Amino acid sequence: MAGKFCISLTCAKDDTDRATVAFVIANASVASDKDTLVFLSIEGTRLSQQGYADDIHEEGFAALKELMTNFVKAGGKIWVCSPCFKKRKLDETALVEGATIVGGAKLVEFMADGCPSVSY
Repeated sequence: MAGKFCISLTCAKDDTDRATVAFVIANASVASDKDTLVFLSIEGTRLSQQGYADDIHEEGFAALKELMTNFVKAGGKIWVCSPCFKKRKLDETALVEGATIVGGAKLVEFMADGCPSVSY
């Protein structure tokens, strides 16, 4: 792979446009042969739950569920902020495919060698 790229996503149904665009960019990154990570934090952690994104479809874009599925199938990773996940009392047994609950140290490790990132 030609480097890494990180997308930090802090929203979900509270801002479906940002959530959708984050995964559009994530798909473009993984398609460009980048080791791509979407880090879900704050309200974004809700996207880690099966069924949550099923009804999110911004005009002019593919449905969010489709974007997320395609991203993971292409080799992208979804990491979920552990404290944010626990605060919202989400279900560890209902994670979407490709999602992993991690602590902040794991994100720092991924980005430590100068990884570019964008935030939504």
